[in-house]
Amino acid sequence: MLRFVARRLVSLLVSLAVASCVIFVFVEVVPGDPAAYMLGLNAQEDTLNALREQLGLNGTLLERYLNWVGGMLRGDFGTSYTYRTPVSEMIGERMWISLPLAIYALTLSTLIAFPAGIWAASQRGSLVDVLVMGFTQLGVAIPNFWFAMLMVLLFAINLRWFSAGGFAGWEAGFGPALKSLTLPAIALALPQASILARVMRSSLLDTLGEDYIRTARAKGLSRRQALWRHALRNALIPVLTIIGLQFSFLMAGAIIIENVFYLPGLGRLVFQSIAARDLIVVESVVMLLVFAVIVVNFLVDVAYALVDPRLRVRA
Repeated sequence: MLRFVARRLVSLLVSLAVASCVIFVFVEVVPGDPAAYMLGLNAQEDTLNALREQLGLNGTLLERYLNWVGGMLRGDFGTSYTYRTPVSEMIGERMWISLPLAIYALTLSTLIAFPAGIWAASQRGSLVDVLVMGFTQLGVAIPNFWFAMLMVLLFAINLRWFSAGGFAGWEAGFGPALKSLTLPAIALALPQASILARVMRSSLLDTLGEDYIRTARAKGLSRRQALWRHALRNALIPVLTIIGLQFSFLMAGAIIIENVFYLPGLGRLVFQSIAARDLIVVESVVMLLVFAVIVVNFLVDVAYALVDPRLRVRA
């Protein structure tokens, strides 16, 4: 197991190094002069030189890259040109909204998808299966931002159960803060739950058709017992993959939902920074999100090995 984890850690570090190179090239090199891009075409040369000096753009590309990576390793992400605030402080403030929102949405998605997928698989071909698959197809087809606006109209404007947007803040208490995240979490969770339920059903049905399941049934186990004792654990491999990808999406892809509900999270910060041409914020937040995605994939790989010991032997 330790050798398996060590191999995955090496892969994680290589992925982070490659990702940092790609982000640096696409944010600071491809657009041209970052200072000219941030200040616009009509900026004066002395103003450009001052900004280049402030941002450390006078060195070579290798020096700038090493300074950027070294700063991130020390926890120094630089200073925002637009807000005149350390980027690490901005990320820290926004992280306490985006991370709980992603965890909340993923929890709701899993709590909905697992029972629905298992129920549909156990009742294959029945009315229950048809209804579950029909609702999941609808959940996949409906855009989450449109569903979010419908929920605002119903639960915020008409019923007045929730606020239409904004974040109460954790200092207001756990209950009010969680209530502020409930509608955005549901809007993010339902499409993901639909995908996860379909994968859960498909994986279970494939597993239930294996020879060892038929052998277990021949020895006297009922279909329900064979499902819960043998099929479910082996069907979790593709499901864990989807859960890992969903968490990555919920962390990095909630920009539209955060803008619909005016949540000051990382997605909204990236959107505002791109509009303001604040490249240091953009590349730092994108690198942080890439780091989160790679770490989640690493944890999913470890979960694979825990669920299926055969993967450790093969590795």
